[in-house]
Amino acid sequence: MHPLLNTAIKAARRAGSIIQRYANQLERLTVESKGRNDFVTEVDRTAEQEIIAIIRSTYPDHAILAEESGEAGVSDYQWIIDPLDGTTNFLHGYPQYSVSIGIKRKDKLDQAVVFDPVRNELFTASRGNGAHLNDRRIRVSKVSKFDMALIGTGFPFKSHENLEIWIKSFREIIIRSSGVRRAGSAALDLAHVACGRLDGFWEIGLNPWDMAAGCLLIEEAGGLVSEMSGDINFLETGNVLAGNPKVHEIMLSLIKPQLPTDWENRK
Repeated sequence: MHPLLNTAIKAARRAGSIIQRYANQLERLTVESKGRNDFVTEVDRTAEQEIIAIIRSTYPDHAILAEESGEAGVSDYQWIIDPLDGTTNFLHGYPQYSVSIGIKRKDKLDQAVVFDPVRNELFTASRGNGAHLNDRRIRVSKVSKFDMALIGTGFPFKSHENLEIWIKSFREIIIRSSGVRRAGSAALDLAHVACGRLDGFWEIGLNPWDMAAGCLLIEEAGGLVSEMSGDINFLETGNVLAGNPKVHEIMLSLIKPQLPTDWENRK
């Protein structure tokens, strides 16, 4: 196992332990609002601090991009951290949230960990070495008929700027697929695409820490990830479309025509 991945796993498991310790005392948490439908608690901050401390103890010169503390350092290596993806779910006791840690090397995703502390499921990937769930090799699904495909999504809940685009896309997907699910943790949804539980996924307006690890998981599991226009700059735009190769192709053909003519200028 790659040394970077070992450190990421250690950090993700430690953060997961912190999260689960707080899960039984939700009523005591202090909740702050960072913006519309965007919350943060001492759980997010404590878990993130622990992740960063573990990284710094082994790789003090690496750069970090973390949801709560922002960007720090300049290096060929950047750790992209979401200490608790699905904070709203967590606050309601809804058991769908995760820890996400992605590592870029020279602007290319290189290592990934998504940890589900509720189910004790550890998703990992190293570029060129495949993707795994609890040490078992995983692959994207083989579903090729779209009417048999189960698709995940996320609502553009922080801003309504792109709501109409999402609604148009949803209409095209829902009438042709076997169903659409919105679970509330993009990192975990992407991991579920990687292991075949979902056949595809799309969302508008994500941050790099929401999807960096999950996107590498999908690529290493044999899937495709792109912007909704088909470009590959999804980490920069925050708009992601992913799935097994056939489902990705079909979703792209359905969603791309729904994009406005000024889509490229919105990024």
